[in-house]
Amino acid sequence: MPHKSTAKKQSTRRWSGAVTKHSNALDLDQDVFTWKDPHRIAASLKHSAEHSHRRKGTPFQSAMSMLTFYINRAGDNLSASQRDVLERAKGELRKEFGKE
Repeated sequence: MPHKSTAKKQSTRRWSGAVTKHSNALDLDQDVFTWKDPHRIAASLKHSAEHSHRRKGTPFQSAMSMLTFYINRAGDNLSASQRDVLERAKGELRKEFGKE
């Protein structure tokens, strides 16, 4: 019989992965968070956010939220180099939306 906390931990992992793959707010390009070009990631997120009719916030908020969500949920499974790419994508996203 599985321990309750183990079952909850497994379902949490599945939930966050499902959010990334099947976001109801944004239609993300496949494997967008594995790309190596921060500008390309930011442009893709901007495009997805601007063309979504299901998001609740502004396009900037939705795009930044999805990027931050992915970085936070990936945790230790994210390599240092890819974390750096995604952190730089935040800056690119700010530039794309004229927030910097």
